[in-house]
Amino acid sequence: QVTAKTAFLFILPQYNVSVPTADGELVQYHYGLKDLVTILFYIFIAIVLHAVVQEYILDKINRRLHLSKVKHGKFNESGQLVAFHLTSVIWCLYVVVTEGYISNPRSLWENYPHVYLPYQVKFFYLCQLAYWLHALPELYFQKVRKVRARGRFLGEEALERGWVERAERVESLIWLFCPCQEEIPRQLRCISLYLLHIAGAYLLNLTRLGLILLLLQYLAEFFFHMARLVYFTDENNEKLFNVWAVVFVVTRLFTLTLYILVIGFGLPRVESQALDPERGNFFSFLFNNIFFRMSVLLLVCLFQASVMWRFIHFQLRRWREYWNEQSSRKRAAATAAGTKQQTKLLKRDSGYHENGVVKAENGTSPRTKKLKSP
Repeated sequence: QVTAKTAFLFILPQYNVSVPTADGELVQYHYGLKDLVTILFYIFIAIVLHAVVQEYILDKINRRLHLSKVKHGKFNESGQLVAFHLTSVIWCLYVVVTEGYISNPRSLWENYPHVYLPYQVKFFYLCQLAYWLHALPELYFQKVRKVRARGRFLGEEALERGWVERAERVESLIWLFCPCQEEIPRQLRCISLYLLHIAGAYLLNLTRLGLILLLLQYLAEFFFHMARLVYFTDENNEKLFNVWAVVFVVTRLFTLTLYILVIGFGLPRVESQALDPERGNFFSFLFNNIFFRMSVLLLVCLFQASVMWRFIHFQLRRWREYWNEQSSRKRAAATAAGTKQQTKLLKRDSGYHENGVVKAENGTSPRTKKLKSP
């Protein structure tokens, strides 16, 4: 029994509370320090699942495609994220539908703070935190693999030339200055934003709003990484990028509308407007102030506008490159057609064909007749 209690501490969510309802008692959960132990256990589960997807799916596809080193890394990244985003979208959609958050939008702010959570909501948040926390050591392992491969290559090359000391120096410098220094900050920034959003919604009792926002974000990210996978297999196929562009714009509009609905109209109408950290009330008294509420909405609008500006700039650059490529192809085709036409004209100038025999311009055959021997 002692080991069973310890195992339950790692596997199952903690801090369950029986909440009385009209139909009886309902078991719900709140957060605490013991959640860190559960998150640690599911970090190891996420590492195992990451390795399984990489070994049995992505590596087999990579062997068939014969991608370059740069595309190989991006293909693995998108492949892992496609599997995660697809699972999260299905799971999150099931949670918000069964809990009634979509059919009743007022539930996103009614009875705030939402201190007590259903089992599936808390378990979803714990698994999300575990996945994005597991991505941090995964970045280090990716760096070590790339650095070792590069250092081993330079070290063997130097040893073959007899430069032992220089080989050691080169390998030590490679360990200090990672060749993938452009990719690591981008991925680290993405992971940090996800952790900040998920942990903030979980700790500040905005789990219902966080679920809807995660569903919209994961849906757009799924189409983006799926489009990247299709593009790596066939560089001429960019149709999914157009689908992702539409989904991205729609999800941004829904996200902005949801922020305005909850922050501008929902939370200011909450009955309990006093600051009460013990009950988990952190925000409603702030949103009762119209100046603070408008400032937050302005910041949200500016952030969404900056995201849309980067997206529009990316799409314009992509379309410009596409039209430049199409125009260059048309010019190449026109040049090839002009060269072919000139070749035909040169052939006509040298003579013409009659009944399959080349004739000169004066009607005589260009071939010289053989004189009969007497």
